[in-house]
Amino acid sequence: MNTDNMALSGETIDYGPCAFMDAYDPATVFSSIDRHGRYAYGHQPPIAQWNLARLAETLLPLLHERDKKAVGIANEAIASFGTRFQRHWLAGMRSKLGLFTEEADDTALVQSLLDWMLQAKADFTNTFRALSDAGSATLSHDPGYLGWHQRWQSRLRRQSQSAHEVAEQMQRHNPAFIPRNHKVEEALSAASESDDLSVMRRLLAVLANPCDHSQVHHEYALPSASASYQTFCGT
Repeated sequence: MNTDNMALSGETIDYGPCAFMDAYDPATVFSSIDRHGRYAYGHQPPIAQWNLARLAETLLPLLHERDKKAVGIANEAIASFGTRFQRHWLAGMRSKLGLFTEEADDTALVQSLLDWMLQAKADFTNTFRALSDAGSATLSHDPGYLGWHQRWQSRLRRQSQSAHEVAEQMQRHNPAFIPRNHKVEEALSAASESDDLSVMRRLLAVLANPCDHSQVHHEYALPSASASYQTFCGT
């Protein structure tokens, strides 16, 4: 999401300079023209708020006939964005971790996992996928992860839902497959260079049910071996 392509729903409407993040890193940025990380993954919320402020400027005459009053109305609405975003973000993360109830320490629990993923250079999609599929099994013997895993399991035990219900919720909210950048490039190259659409069709068949954890397509779940990926506007 950039400053010039956000729909009123908050979604981006321009996928040209964007891509999917493999290893979790809030500083992830793909666009070749974004040399300072303005539109990095971790900067998306403040960019959305900035976009809304620009939209509000165009609506000032409709908010109130007096400019000062109109600006006050707009500022009040814009100032509420951070709290509202955090509430919805946390609700989404609770679903990804199988949490049906709300507790005060949930934000810290989620952030601890993200901090470990950043330190371990863990794949974002596959980490949540593995948690969904493995249940109580551990994914790493790293002390940082083991400590988090114990806290997560304790948190799950404080709610009434069964392990089966938790797994079902997590699998509904954690994709098993995403359109990995290198697989998309592979499909595009086959189509443009060899007039071969079969690669694209296989990719689309897998992505038709991204949260179907019963699918066995290991090659579509693997991140790229290359750490660098760059996109360009208009692609």
